[in-house]
Amino acid sequence: MIGITARQLEAFVATATSRSVRAAAEQLHLTQPAVSMTLAELERQLGTPLFDRERGRLHMNHHGRDLLPMAREILERMRELYRHTSEQTQQMTGELRLGASNTVGNYLVGSLLGTFVKMYAEVAVHLTVGNTDAIVAGLLDHTLDLGCVEGPVSHPQLEVRAWREDVLVVCARPDHVLAKRRRLRAHDFSGTRWIMREPGSATRALNERALSALPGGQVVMELGQVEAIKQAVVAGLGIACLPAAAVDDAVAAHRLVVLPTPFLDLRRSLSLVLHKTRYRGALIKAFLASV
Repeated sequence: MIGITARQLEAFVATATSRSVRAAAEQLHLTQPAVSMTLAELERQLGTPLFDRERGRLHMNHHGRDLLPMAREILERMRELYRHTSEQTQQMTGELRLGASNTVGNYLVGSLLGTFVKMYAEVAVHLTVGNTDAIVAGLLDHTLDLGCVEGPVSHPQLEVRAWREDVLVVCARPDHVLAKRRRLRAHDFSGTRWIMREPGSATRALNERALSALPGGQVVMELGQVEAIKQAVVAGLGIACLPAAAVDDAVAAHRLVVLPTPFLDLRRSLSLVLHKTRYRGALIKAFLASV
């Protein structure tokens, strides 16, 4: 008879997703030795290690990566079974691990999570903010349940769903020479000093595609965060093409102005991304229905 317990699976999932026995122990309200013993017993019953142990650190091996989605599905199905057979059938509990690319995670998080959090206050939502590649990696290794990204995603194991449209704007300081012109044309941007996101980011890719319609300029700075770029523009170091949601506050405070560029296509789609084989239990279904 299989002697694997829900507690063992919980210890494994918590350790795998947090990458730390200490964090798993805090999450499960157990001691670190108790979590370590629980993991060791699970590995003994399975007859194989799930983590590689190097210098006191755990690194999930291929056995662990194979087990993680199954363990999470079992736990989710057990929670759903409990909800269906208890008096708390309307109460949604558990954890939802979301990944969001920088624009979504920093400026559109209210739109992404607001409705769900209000409807399911007992659900613990863990949001990881990173670039699109990092979110995709989290979905593929099952440490994330769902992602929301601004860059294109094409992977045979992932499903991509359109979420909403987004738009970028070209912004500058109010005293910038381009801000003083009544009507801008493409040739006015010749020799412009640009501040860009780092190569490989979704915003950078859209910038390069859109700005290819402009005469040559100079990239004077590359920064890894939208907020840093915005502050550099406010400081007069150059102009930038940024998400409209990111500059609304600075525009309202008259620290930045949006340059009218009808000759540029700065639209893009934001997408929800899921693993095709990931079990979509009540939590994921409720989240998808809320956005």
